[in-house]
Amino acid sequence: MAVMEQTFKKIGLIGKHGDDRVCVALNDLSTYLTARGIDVYLDKITSHLVPDLSHPILERTDLGKSVDLAIIIGGDGTLLNAARSLVTYDIPLLGINLGRLGFLTDISPDDLHDKLDKIFDGEYTEEPRGLLNATIQRHGEIISKSCAFNDVVVHKWNGARMLEYETFIDGAFINTTRSDGLIVSTPTGSTGYALSGGGPILHPSLHAIVLVPICPHTMTYRPIVVYADSKIDIVVKDCNQAEAQVTCDGQINLGLQAEDSIRITREEHLIRLIHPKSYDYYEMLRAKLHWGKRL
Repeated sequence: MAVMEQTFKKIGLIGKHGDDRVCVALNDLSTYLTARGIDVYLDKITSHLVPDLSHPILERTDLGKSVDLAIIIGGDGTLLNAARSLVTYDIPLLGINLGRLGFLTDISPDDLHDKLDKIFDGEYTEEPRGLLNATIQRHGEIISKSCAFNDVVVHKWNGARMLEYETFIDGAFINTTRSDGLIVSTPTGSTGYALSGGGPILHPSLHAIVLVPICPHTMTYRPIVVYADSKIDIVVKDCNQAEAQVTCDGQINLGLQAEDSIRITREEHLIRLIHPKSYDYYEMLRAKLHWGKRL
């Protein structure tokens, strides 16, 4: 992670909905950034949380074209949403944690001004993170597309029966599986649903993807780590009794039918995360996962 000497002059604010603390944080940020002479822009949906602020209001796409930094106030879910919508605009994202775990939003409101002072003075690190693209084909035609920062999950959502599906990697047949589903995760998402499913933690710098089966009907099927440029195809074979769908980052749901094919590939654009210079990935893991302290 290299230190980047850069001054951010135009900043967009994106906040979580349904949390009163976000309104307080947005007002505080507005005052702080204005005092530093920074131009502030509000995401259109976020602007409804703070109607008294007089900053320009932009649609998400226009925000991506207009700012050189987006500050995300909320939890990891808020940042996941922002990342998917802003990935093609090549602007860095900075997360302020008002959620529970905060693997991605790593700045606390308690020391916000001190951390921001240092970041705006050039004392920060920038970390690239990869995303996935999911494309669903039905009878040879593309019916939907989406991207995911954490994971793409093929799973049942109604009924007690398992799904049956085939998995291919770069055209090579891997297996036919009966399970509750399959998690295809980036290194960023390896500390999320994939971890709960028994998958490994992948360092964010790894150019890799992990496939984690959900409650497979065979004890021999274990998580697989593959190269990030791999093309992963999942073909749903039987979902008549257990309705199936693809979920991206737990936020976007796309319905599936039998014989639908889901192709998962690496998104060509990267997300640029901004961290305080003191950021330590392993320290973050110890804190969030409650690992033991050094003796």
